[in-house]
Amino acid sequence: MKAVTWQGKRDVRVESVPDPEVQEPTDAVIRVTSTGLCGSDLHLYEVLTAFMTPGDILGHEPMGIVQEVGAAVPDLAAGDRVVVPFQIACGNCWMCVTGLPTQCETTQVHSEGMGAALFGYTRLYGSVPGAQAEYLRVPQAQYGPIKVPEGPPDDRFVYLSDVLPTAWQAVAYADVPQGGSIAVLGLGPIGDMACRIAQVRGAGRVFGVDRVSERLRRARERGVETYDLRGFDNEKELIQAIRDETDGRGPDAVIDAVGTEAHGSAAARLAQQASSLLPRKLSGPFAERFSVDRLAALNTAIELVRRGGTLSLVGVYGGMADPLPMLTMFDKQIQIRMGQANVRRWSDEIIPYLTDEDPLGVDDFATHRLPLADAPHAYEMFQRKQDGAVKVLMTP
Repeated sequence: MKAVTWQGKRDVRVESVPDPEVQEPTDAVIRVTSTGLCGSDLHLYEVLTAFMTPGDILGHEPMGIVQEVGAAVPDLAAGDRVVVPFQIACGNCWMCVTGLPTQCETTQVHSEGMGAALFGYTRLYGSVPGAQAEYLRVPQAQYGPIKVPEGPPDDRFVYLSDVLPTAWQAVAYADVPQGGSIAVLGLGPIGDMACRIAQVRGAGRVFGVDRVSERLRRARERGVETYDLRGFDNEKELIQAIRDETDGRGPDAVIDAVGTEAHGSAAARLAQQASSLLPRKLSGPFAERFSVDRLAALNTAIELVRRGGTLSLVGVYGGMADPLPMLTMFDKQIQIRMGQANVRRWSDEIIPYLTDEDPLGVDDFATHRLPLADAPHAYEMFQRKQDGAVKVLMTP
């Protein structure tokens, strides 16, 4: 089959690899019909290279048609249409039962001290072959895949794999009071969708911050009050502008949907780049102990949120030596929640919104649809924010 493989920093290729097979009774194999390119994939493309191995298959946002199932997968059959969550979880352990499948005790990557295994996401999360491919082996298929009906196009459901539950959890963790205010930093796919979900869940005012014209336009057209970072001389001006709209306090909650690759952190950027240039035997241990994030977005969120408010961190962070303004966080009594989305925890709440009325705008959420063969171009375009690329779907 054809699959998108990682070969080095900013080097992805579509190559022929062996077809996946059922290996365990709890496995399934699906034929992928749509697969997304995620902002998290760009971290592998640029920052987290120390944890990658040439030939790793990328991707974690698939849907498709079941081809084969193992003997211990009673609720799936060949021909079923399914969305596959990005994490791999059993559904039966204590963590899964309590709504934390990203911490699944069956698939935790103990060798790396990490949570549940993820598709296509470094050795830290199990080096599981990813979903930017023609076919995908799905471990723990007795729990993970979400069956969806025939009829509507893939765009209606494919975001259940990651975008929708990640944005939904970000808003749920933000704990915005009915009619309250929330600011979303970063209007990429997750931030954009988080704004939409905050609106349907009853937020009174939704502020969106970015520096990319196309992203700002999309959010503004859906009623978000947008702020272009390029229009401010510094962070303090931006913060004051939003405070002026919230009785001088700041919003009740802030979602950081940017993460480790925020603009404006030159020293951290240099440190990340230096780590990626080390020999492979040194880069991994160095990153595990001394890596730092670009914290511009997080620091803005800490300053922006009102006293006693909530920060919801959904942008991916990977640093182990990050300096944080603990005095400010403690003094402001900020509550912070974060983590990978627990897809199956939220999927049943989300599905009622995937109707013909399309209140979340999933049918036209993708800005680009490309064949899998164009994956190298898709990565470069998305990483450089070219051609108005906000969300890219690929078709094998």
